Amino acid sequence: MIEKALSGSRRYWTWITILALLVIVGFFCYLRQLSVGLGITGMGRNVSWGLYIANFTFLVGVAASAVIVVLPYYLHDHKVFGRVTVLGEFLAVSAVVMTVLFIFVDLGQPERVLNIILYPSPGSLLFWDMIVLTVYLILNIIIGWYTLDAEHRSISAPAWIKPLIIISIPWAISIHTVTAFIYSGLGARPFWLTALLAPRFLASAFASGPSLLIILCLFIKRFTRFDPGKEAIRKVALIVTYALCINIFFFLVEIFTVFYSGLPEHLSHFRYLLFGLNGYASLTPWIWFSIILSWISLILMLNPAVQKNETLLAITCIAIILSIWIEKGIGLVVAGFIPSPLGEIFEYSPTLPEILISTGIYGLGFLVLTILLKVAAAVKADAG
Repeated sequence: MIEKALSGSRRYWTWITILALLVIVGFFCYLRQLSVGLGITGMGRNVSWGLYIANFTFLVGVAASAVIVVLPYYLHDHKVFGRVTVLGEFLAVSAVVMTVLFIFVDLGQPERVLNIILYPSPGSLLFWDMIVLTVYLILNIIIGWYTLDAEHRSISAPAWIKPLIIISIPWAISIHTVTAFIYSGLGARPFWLTALLAPRFLASAFASGPSLLIILCLFIKRFTRFDPGKEAIRKVALIVTYALCINIFFFLVEIFTVFYSGLPEHLSHFRYLLFGLNGYASLTPWIWFSIILSWISLILMLNPAVQKNETLLAITCIAIILSIWIEKGIGLVVAGFIPSPLGEIFEYSPTLPEILISTGIYGLGFLVLTILLKVAAAVKADAG
């Protein structure tokens, strides 16, 4: 089937070329980082996680969100999701690839990755994060490819695929739960020290990931011979709407708890994020932009007319993705370090090499996704 990715229009090869150039630029910037060290980034002793880990956190949610089409189709036999299930699985594959790469570049020296393998520590959440991400990647590659191959050959999928599908459903939840535990298990960082963090992660994942899936479906519908179907897109949009409601509710609950209790170690982080602290407020415009986007998106998604209008739906989904990327990425990761446990404020901003390396990783991820979706769209179009 892979040969289907080797043919395409001029627009297709132009897109591939652009992504390849982004990867090349990012790779050369990474070689510079490998030579000089993480000093070329905006991170330091006081803010040790930045753009890399922010993207990692966001993309784990995108990967986990594949469960919202896998579960109703395979367990509840909702046929309407059948045309988009493999798209969700391939989106998960590319998202996991990017999450692994963001961890890789954040470690500084790549050989440090081997420490997790050579000296496993079951008491470490990072060890379990590596396990769940690796297994989830393998599951989605096998499930997506073999089910698509069976459709390509007009035969039933192998019987051994069904147990893997059932395993992948709770596993999808686990990858984002473990990621949340990495943060909420750090007692010295009160901003993350909340039992609500894992549910918030999952709610935001089920809003942002399916939003990206909707955009991909609309893109495929316009530029290929395969139509994922209006009903499938509307069902996914409905899931996005409910998840966004829950995500906003969880955020408001967090705000109430922090400001009503008035505990200084919790309150200082939220004051910095929402209003600025001691004259420092670099993240404040970003988080308010995220809040405004999320409310506007919710109002639009609650309108059935918006869900039926593909242009408005695509714009709203982009707004949801951007809103959650800000809230869950930079807003969550960086604000956890500001102020420090000693009450000091050290602000963070990503450097150009850091941005280019991140862009290169996204370029590689979307290159993988483009190839997989090209194959999937061609096979499904041929199958009718």
